[in-house]
Amino acid sequence: MSRILCFTHPAYLSLKNWQLVVKDPAAEKADVAELIKKEATRTIPIEDIGVVVLDNKQITVTQSLLASLLENNCAVITCDDSHLPVGLLLPLEGNTLQSERFRAQIDASLPLKKQLWQQTVQAKIRNQAAVLQMQGATNKNMLAWCNEVRSGDADNLEARAAAYYWRNVFPDIPGFIRGREEAPPNNLLNYGYAVLRAVVARSLVASGLLPTLGIHHHNRYNAYCLADDIMEPYRPYVDKLVIEVMREHGYQNITTEIKQELLQIPYMDVNINDHTSVLEVAVSQTAFSLFKCYNGDARKILYPTIPS
Repeated sequence: MSRILCFTHPAYLSLKNWQLVVKDPAAEKADVAELIKKEATRTIPIEDIGVVVLDNKQITVTQSLLASLLENNCAVITCDDSHLPVGLLLPLEGNTLQSERFRAQIDASLPLKKQLWQQTVQAKIRNQAAVLQMQGATNKNMLAWCNEVRSGDADNLEARAAAYYWRNVFPDIPGFIRGREEAPPNNLLNYGYAVLRAVVARSLVASGLLPTLGIHHHNRYNAYCLADDIMEPYRPYVDKLVIEVMREHGYQNITTEIKQELLQIPYMDVNINDHTSVLEVAVSQTAFSLFKCYNGDARKILYPTIPS
């Protein structure tokens, strides 16, 4: 299990002896006794880190630290003035057989991609139906649509299911509209999805795949089309967590406490391949199963299932 580090206060981040060194600029100006009291310097082993979130304009990061983080296949997320993730930095090389696996991915046939997208949409709708059931909403139509998805989702059942899902998943918020710039709890969903996207992209790179080359998404301005494809069945897990956060904290603003809960997404329990695993490990299994499909060694992607 890797660690997620979120920095929300001014800090100087550097590298020493393969350790991430965290220094508090304010504490460094204090006297020696105060330095000891405030623990101005802390260290974390690089190999323990999976994701770093930079959420303060007064954070300084050294080039040597960035290089070491990327060498360790760590994802680095940067946030904007609204404290929402806007950037994702990933390593260029994450697997010793990367060139070979790139070729298998690039050479994947259109029928294979359509079959993979069919499986992805089915898994997503199935998990959305489970979340609706938890919310006390009718989900029989969702389960029916799940079984009707054809190769490539030719009937666009993903969009039909999404429209119904977002109308009913937050029963206490009449007229809820899902959108990046829409009203809360979209801010919580955006934050959670950004964390999930980083975890998925990191696992794809570790499996030797190119996160830019999707099986369905083909936006010319999107550098993480494949990550956006593969994370679809995992999104309902984020929705489920956001619902729990809302019940406890409300949903107007993203506080530090709420961020801490959303940063637990990689450690959520999920059911995959008839076993219980943490989400981060499950995503790695999904990414590797995708490579096996590209390579002709398998015909099905392993996706998690939310029990209904």
